[in-house]
Amino acid sequence: MPTDKSAQKAVFERRESEARSYCRNFDTVFTSATGSEMTDSDGRTYIDFLAGCSSLNYGHNDPDMKAALIDHISNDGISHGLDMYTDSKAAFLTAFEEKILKPRNMDHKVMMTGPTGTNAVEAAMKLARKVTGRTNIIAFTNGFHGMTMGALAATGNSGKRAGGGMPLQGITRMPYEGALGEDVDTLSIIETMLSNDSSGIDAPAAFLLEPVQGEGGLNAASAEWMRGIARIAKQHGALLIVDDIQAGTGRTGTFFSFEEMGIEPDLIPMAKSLSGMGLPFAALLLKPELDIWKPAEHNGTFRGNTHAFVTARVAIEKFWSDDSFQKEIATKAGILTEAMHALAKEIPGAKLKGRGMMQGVDVGSGELAGAICAECFRNGLIIETSGADDEVVKVLAPLTTPVETFRSGLKILLEAAASQSTNKIAAE
Repeated sequence: MPTDKSAQKAVFERRESEARSYCRNFDTVFTSATGSEMTDSDGRTYIDFLAGCSSLNYGHNDPDMKAALIDHISNDGISHGLDMYTDSKAAFLTAFEEKILKPRNMDHKVMMTGPTGTNAVEAAMKLARKVTGRTNIIAFTNGFHGMTMGALAATGNSGKRAGGGMPLQGITRMPYEGALGEDVDTLSIIETMLSNDSSGIDAPAAFLLEPVQGEGGLNAASAEWMRGIARIAKQHGALLIVDDIQAGTGRTGTFFSFEEMGIEPDLIPMAKSLSGMGLPFAALLLKPELDIWKPAEHNGTFRGNTHAFVTARVAIEKFWSDDSFQKEIATKAGILTEAMHALAKEIPGAKLKGRGMMQGVDVGSGELAGAICAECFRNGLIIETSGADDEVVKVLAPLTTPVETFRSGLKILLEAAASQSTNKIAAE
């Protein structure tokens, strides 16, 4: 195994597909990570404001999750069980039922899908079509739901869609809140289009949306708009699919991103931080009356990750047994909002985006956002962009980040924004 950094980089260049992406912006070899920090082969430590694209909401290598997983493996616990009954699955489902579902008056069943979010979305789309007997699904501008063909059809980004290599079908695109300007009522447009028998839009099986569009630029829907979509869906006999893959598991302040919006989604795809420790794990929550699957009608070799059951249970018991963690998230979200206001002041025309611990700033161009993130990396902070043109500087710090570390990372970000904004003005 190569230990020299140049040899390691050489093998990536020689053997890894051109599809690799994040590594192009973070050109170093990482060797370890703890909490909210990552260390590379040169011994340099970086503050992590990417968190595995919100797959590490509880940080890197949480000690309690790690200890439980090591104990499970050391005692020859089941490592792979297809969808057979195991003690670790029972423990996870019990914790999820008692700590997450019951306190929120939710009676959803849990469907184990393939290990990534796109599979949970595929399952939701398939089930909506199976339940309603319809094929059309309403998705939204700037939405991102995955890279497999059904989920990709519902994804708005043209670059991602081009990778499909064939026509993407079964979706009607509607404007997300604010997509046509702040003064345009997109709910009214959607309602008018669906109520017009000559609009050319087939009756939908479901509406598929993210309460905060993670990859689409941190567009955050209001509770009023979400309730409007839920009402329209019910009026037209369609199901409501709320994709909580990136915005959920505490990222926006509550376990589910829609908790305080007054809606009851029929189907909820989940993934990313569901495992608690960055392990591949996705699931679809579905109302019991919709569970009309035949055995193995949507199966997969890795539906349910037994190791992830172990860490997910610990995460639920550790962080969601009471409201203390939720209060901690709210405190940090306030710190983040203050910092984003300060960042926006550095750049003419900049706009705040997102909510909770899923916030950022639209700086007006992908070039400037990229320059800010590159400057951050040079100064010890890992952070990425978002949006149709990568124009949003996006903060996805672990929710467990110590306040002092959080403020240090935000300081690096603000200094980088000030520096790059000055450079941009000088160049003009």
